[in-house]
Amino acid sequence: MSAFIPPVGCYAVIFVSQRTAGDNGYGAMAERMVELATARPGYLGVDSTRDDQGFGITVSYWDSEQAIAAWRADLEHRQAQARGRDHWYQEYKLVVAKVERARGA
Repeated sequence: MSAFIPPVGCYAVIFVSQRTAGDNGYGAMAERMVELATARPGYLGVDSTRDDQGFGITVSYWDSEQAIAAWRADLEHRQAQARGRDHWYQEYKLVVAKVERARGA
């Protein structure tokens, strides 16, 4: 679990997915996307988990909707999204939410 507590007013991009069987390059791509996102202006942090049946939830945090739009438009990210739709995900959904409260221990 991450120690990161998102600031109130930031945005959470929540990606919920069910993976297909086998890695097929997914692990390397996921690491690369975190590396790329971390370098983007407006990126604040990420929490991610996946169970052994392939169900996963990744929440990335951004300081603005403009930062999210810029990340969404990143060419390498768009290529990874296309590969995900075609090869890595049986199903997925994406939700963008504004953080109203956050706390942790």
